[in-house]
Amino acid sequence: MSMQLFILVAYILVLYGISWYATKLIQQGKGGALQYLLAGRNLPMIVVAAMLAGLAIGGASTVGVAEHAYKAGLSAGWYNAAWGMAGILAGIFAAHYFRRMEVNTIPEMMERMYGKSARMISVVAQLLIMMVITSLQYVAGGAVLTALMPDVFTFQTGMMVTAVLFVGITFIGGYWGAGLTNVVNIIVIYGGILAALWNSSEVFGGFESIVAALPEGGPWFDFVSGAGFAMVMSWMVVMITQGFSVQAISQIAFAAKNEKAARWGFILGGVIILPAGFLCALFGIIAAAKFPGLERAALALPTIMTNISPMVGGIFLAALWAAGISTAVGLLLGSSTLVMQDVWKRFFPSTVTEKNELLLSRLMVLLFSGVTYFLALTSVGILRTITTALAITASFTLLILANIFFPKYCKKAAGFWTILASVAVWLAWTLYPQIRVVPHVVYLVWPACLATFALAYFLGKEPAESIIKR
Repeated sequence: MSMQLFILVAYILVLYGISWYATKLIQQGKGGALQYLLAGRNLPMIVVAAMLAGLAIGGASTVGVAEHAYKAGLSAGWYNAAWGMAGILAGIFAAHYFRRMEVNTIPEMMERMYGKSARMISVVAQLLIMMVITSLQYVAGGAVLTALMPDVFTFQTGMMVTAVLFVGITFIGGYWGAGLTNVVNIIVIYGGILAALWNSSEVFGGFESIVAALPEGGPWFDFVSGAGFAMVMSWMVVMITQGFSVQAISQIAFAAKNEKAARWGFILGGVIILPAGFLCALFGIIAAAKFPGLERAALALPTIMTNISPMVGGIFLAALWAAGISTAVGLLLGSSTLVMQDVWKRFFPSTVTEKNELLLSRLMVLLFSGVTYFLALTSVGILRTITTALAITASFTLLILANIFFPKYCKKAAGFWTILASVAVWLAWTLYPQIRVVPHVVYLVWPACLATFALAYFLGKEPAESIIKR
């Protein structure tokens, strides 16, 4: 067995061990769906921070950023920095409110504020977003395993092994398992990244040698020009928008021990996220210097890994897998919570009992895992696909923040129609390239949502319910 494979297997065993331990915490909390899907609303601040950071630092933040940095340089790191800013701002302005609401899902929150129609369209929109992101974690995991160990894995078998690990951890340990494994994952991610950067510098002759080998005239160490100001701002707008309203993110606050743990956990998580993108962008720059002309830019980071020490490469391989795992488990649980709470219990309430609710919750994990794995077989374009789908969250963020801070301007009609407007604009952008007159779809989604919200205010009759007890 190679050193890399040995480290990978050892890491898998550690994560499964943590997941089995998490089952004891679920049982101590008297079991049930609340313990499995929301950790009994008892996550401490450190675990809240690890869950947020783990959700953010996924395949797009490592392999995807390095891919983009292969041509755009250090500015590709703003993708993750924008994520970090989103966590900090959500912590300051919203996370403690989310914990106070005592809800399970964003659609449930929408129903309380804007009625049943808002809840149902919310389920569709939230699942669409999370299916896209989850499927890409399988793609990233399969790509990494194939590039680093082609004698062991094909792309298909790499994806399959990745899926088994993601689903196994989630199925066994639930939200406690996801939280505790993410504490380990974040340590492994940063340890692996730093070790690989240090070893890469040694292997390729030091930093000065790398800089000297870069193609002339490139935007390698400029913080903006490579990606471009418009793209950097797009990432900022999209990430800050989704930070307030994606189920998988908000669920972390729902599961926090108290309002303080929610607020400071999000702020700490945002700080942890901030540097990861710029560090991973350095791998793209190193690859541009030492391996120009790669067939695909997505091979930038895996190519470096095959040229460094097997020990460090194995640790870094575990780190890259940790990035995908940490994102996928949060997404799988968020999506399963949506299906369980907003679909199954609503349409098949007679099938849910106190005794079988935990089993049904686990079955939802398997169901959603199967659907997203199938989608993963056709997903491409890591960063672009994710950020365009996330633009839909503009409607949720507008509806939630308006209800918290400006409730007198909220009408019930705004819920359904504002969310529908965001989905319609995203679909139009996806299907009809001729409407792409701005750098990113989010610049069309926000005006559409604001206009729809304003029309609902003037034309709607029934006021929305304020979800915050003042």
